[in-house]
Amino acid sequence: MSFTRRQALTSAAAIAAAPLLSPAPVLAAAPPAEKQAPSFYRYKVGDVLVTVVSDGKNVFKLEDAFIPNAKKEDVSAALEKAYMPPGMMTIYFAPLVLNIGGKVVVIDTGNGALAKQNTKGSNGLFADNMVAAGFDPKAVDMVVISHFHTDHVNGLLAADGTPAFPNAEVLVPAVEWKFWMDDGEMSRAPAGRMQGLFKNNRNIFDAGLKRKVTPYEWGKDIAPGLTAVETIGHTPGHTSYVLSSGADKVFIQSDVTNNPNPFATHPEWHAFFDQDGEQAEKTRRRVYDMVSADKLLLQGFHYPFPGLAHLEKDGNGYRVIPMPWNPSI
Repeated sequence: MSFTRRQALTSAAAIAAAPLLSPAPVLAAAPPAEKQAPSFYRYKVGDVLVTVVSDGKNVFKLEDAFIPNAKKEDVSAALEKAYMPPGMMTIYFAPLVLNIGGKVVVIDTGNGALAKQNTKGSNGLFADNMVAAGFDPKAVDMVVISHFHTDHVNGLLAADGTPAFPNAEVLVPAVEWKFWMDDGEMSRAPAGRMQGLFKNNRNIFDAGLKRKVTPYEWGKDIAPGLTAVETIGHTPGHTSYVLSSGADKVFIQSDVTNNPNPFATHPEWHAFFDQDGEQAEKTRRRVYDMVSADKLLLQGFHYPFPGLAHLEKDGNGYRVIPMPWNPSI
């Protein structure tokens, strides 16, 4: 059958004149969802199953005091280079749940249920996302705390002030516990943020947990293959962890840096929430030199989700190479 040029043009004209959509009933009446699916990500370290659970994020306007030893315009330039919103800082939060040695172990607990209410769901999402990942808070055997800042300890309590993990042993760094539970240190705390932290910690550990905690020491295993590592500066007892199983190893850095942009690219910059900025910088360089030299995987609490990365030395700072998303475990 032949097909002439006239027939082709006639057919094209007919197609152009036809309606773009068929007269079938419209099925897209439901509005699009305005929130993400539950946020968790799993990977294996040897025989240990690691589940990274998002607690959300905090976005705020960049102030001069945020990095007191750097110029605001330099910080803004560094954030812009990382494609972050101009003049704005974003902090992410990601506690961990480990299936390790036959137990369920939580490392840090996020901002807590009240933060979810106060931020309208921007953060305080750990409890919801943990349940969505298939974990029952009542089945948690152990909660390990790295340090006593609100975004790590507030999730220890439910919205009604009762323990969020009622059957779990709560482990805390011995040095950190001694500092925050010292009445003398509390009486000398500067007005404002530090006094607020003491008050918050006393509420959680006194009123909420009745001081039912187990202090742990650095250099020892908390759970099989989970070793506590001294990384002071951010707080007096700030702790990180090395998780080892078989030939696999990952360094769980807690708050050695906040968001790697700009604190890995500029390790000399001190965040206002580092209690000892000079010591925090020394620790950051020591840890990151080791991690990059040994080519360790790094898990960052404040890294963009899911926070798993490699590091390389890059001039005076470090380059972060995020691990690609893996559909299998």
